[in-house]
Amino acid sequence: MAGGRFEDRVAVVTGAASGIGRSTACLLAAEGAAVVVADLDADGAAEVAADIVGRGEAAHAHRVDVADEASVVQMIASAVERFGRLDVLHNNAAALGPDVLGRDRGIVDLDVEVWDRTMAVNARGVLLGCKHAIPRMLANPGYPGGAIVNTSSGAAWSAATTAASYGASKAAVGALTAYVATMYGKQGIRCNAVAPGLVLTDAAQARLSDDQLRRFRDAHLTPDVAGPDDIARAVAFLASDDAAYLTGHTVAVDGGMFVHSPLYQPPAPRM
Repeated sequence: MAGGRFEDRVAVVTGAASGIGRSTACLLAAEGAAVVVADLDADGAAEVAADIVGRGEAAHAHRVDVADEASVVQMIASAVERFGRLDVLHNNAAALGPDVLGRDRGIVDLDVEVWDRTMAVNARGVLLGCKHAIPRMLANPGYPGGAIVNTSSGAAWSAATTAASYGASKAAVGALTAYVATMYGKQGIRCNAVAPGLVLTDAAQARLSDDQLRRFRDAHLTPDVAGPDDIARAVAFLASDDAAYLTGHTVAVDGGMFVHSPLYQPPAPRM
């Protein structure tokens, strides 16, 4: 929209074909940004970009594998070639499929391939996004610099009896966030992360039982758990000039889930 917080700015959102990424891409576009909708799911990215363009806003779909450096280089280059600059990067893509997260179980039985793929997408993907976005941001005409928002997770600091690879990868995202902010803050780069708890994406609702959803709702201090739009609003705030003096932080966007009693966990695996 004209006069929005991101008017005349260009944003790249990874993992934007669904869930948090989709909501963030749509919100940034609605607030004036030209958005590169990036995802491994090319058809899904194209659908989101078409929806944005259909509302009279600017978007372009781009297929990316964030674990592959050449693919990330192409994604960043496409944003600059198409829209002329790069101001915002939301590193949101994560390995959440049943072939990875679905096999992320006990440590003793963990397939190292699951660990490696989780780290490649969730941690290396964030590193590569920052590595190749920062030089472009610093080269922006007029007002060099930019804002990076990474998606971490409450799993980074609240351990469970499953998904150690996922939790460790998201802890790495928090550390990378602080390092990027420290290394490039004086040059005009801000870097923060959001750490959601449960987010009722389509994928989350499909894999959780009614009892699990009830337990999650009971653990929240808010009336209900978050939807993707709730996280997108936090991302947009951190990426905007409203957060101009906020950098290097991982912000819990979890409805207070991790500030009081621990969530019920199934029994831990025993030898």
